Amino acid sequence: MEDGRLRDRLASLKEHLQLENPLLVEAVGSFKKLDTVCRGLGLIGNDQSTISQIAWWPLISILGPFSAGKSTFINNYLDIPVQQTGSHAVDDKFTVVCYNASGESRVLPGTALNADLRFPFYKMSEELEKVEPGEGGRIDSYIRLKTCPSDKLRGIILIDSPGFDADAQRTATLRITNHIMDLSDLVLVLFDARRPEPGAMRDTLTHLVAATINRRDSNKFIYVLNQMDIAAREDNPEEVVGAWQRALAQQGLTAGKFYRIYSPSAAVPIDDAALRQRFEAKRDADLASIHTRMNQVRVERAYRIVGELEKLAREVEDTRVPELRTMLARWRSGTLSRDAGLFGGLAALLLTLYLLTGHPFSNGVVPAWLGWVFDETWRTLIFLALCLGGAGWLHMLARKWSAAAVARAVAKTYPYGPIREGLVRAFGRNTAPWRSIFRSEPAGWGQKYRKLLVSVIADSERFIQTLNDRYAHPSGVPSTVAPEPTAPTPEPESDSGQPRA
Repeated sequence: MEDGRLRDRLASLKEHLQLENPLLVEAVGSFKKLDTVCRGLGLIGNDQSTISQIAWWPLISILGPFSAGKSTFINNYLDIPVQQTGSHAVDDKFTVVCYNASGESRVLPGTALNADLRFPFYKMSEELEKVEPGEGGRIDSYIRLKTCPSDKLRGIILIDSPGFDADAQRTATLRITNHIMDLSDLVLVLFDARRPEPGAMRDTLTHLVAATINRRDSNKFIYVLNQMDIAAREDNPEEVVGAWQRALAQQGLTAGKFYRIYSPSAAVPIDDAALRQRFEAKRDADLASIHTRMNQVRVERAYRIVGELEKLAREVEDTRVPELRTMLARWRSGTLSRDAGLFGGLAALLLTLYLLTGHPFSNGVVPAWLGWVFDETWRTLIFLALCLGGAGWLHMLARKWSAAAVARAVAKTYPYGPIREGLVRAFGRNTAPWRSIFRSEPAGWGQKYRKLLVSVIADSERFIQTLNDRYAHPSGVPSTVAPEPTAPTPEPESDSGQPRA
């Protein structure tokens, strides 16, 4: 059964999408079908939805070490100084920047993001609590929302990240970094050309390069060497670029675009006219390419959401259900092994006691100390009841120990996050006392849910075809489809200053 508060949030999301892109309203319905399957399996709770695992607005994140020029890049792109800048770490929070039609910028606390399903940090406090107990209540120390009147923000969201290489809250910051990389349509990874030795940033390079190049969505990562104007003062500025390219190659990045830019408004003077012209031409060309790529996310967003719908649906049947089957098989094997050990030990103990007490019950002889217990029939029944009860208790103990061992193995595979939480919840449903250890299929899995997943995948394929009809016309004749989505007309703001859905 769907939670009432979640139902209200989904209604708000559908109301917003109806204005912006009606096709995605249908996608919300398909996500709800997927929710039905996941709830049946126990992979999500009644107050959760797969809808919250993706960002419904086009999302561009700016990552990199501190003082890499991330905030300056955002300010230049928006033509509004929405972010503080400086040569040292001036911001230790993730900042979500979105459009505000009122003509002024506002700063809102992290709770504005934590409680809104439409934003990328929905329920982030719960994730922080799992990573570092006690940190969930300090959500405002990690994230915040800024609104800005720049027209370039219409229909998209920007995220400026702190430099995690110098952050005291490193574990939680890395967790949030991974979260926004998963959700983003485009990730700009900025490095500082002023640091002559990229090897000193090996940890940063490992996390932002080596850990991303083999991702399924690696094409959404753009690597940028920023503040290249400083390199113009070097005797051989190409050596700066070469050092960074070698550092990236050592992390496995040997292909793809590597941009070189610097801020036109914050650049140091380049006295040599020819060198200045060469640097400016390269900067302008690379900035134009980056901005073009950023502007494309509005179209790519619809494809991403539909693609995530199909991916999540296939993931349930192809990955999560097999994982649950494997967990059940390990639980069954562990329980039987522990049963054998416990019952074998108990049998050995009873045999020892039998021998040490002079063969009681042999030839109908009953020890005197048992003579007071009713007659022989009752003694037999009580003895059998005690044996069965003890055997049942030992079996339940074996089940519990085996389940705990399997859960620990899952925790090692998925240290934190919704996948671990979902698998543990679903596994707990399968290890309930009334469930036989010999049932190989996960609880809730059957023909009904298989058909629902097939329906969800068919929906996603239909949505993709509709998008193709809108943006691609190989026959030369445009199809009759809904008009291309545009940024919605700004709605009046709420009293809190946050744009209404």
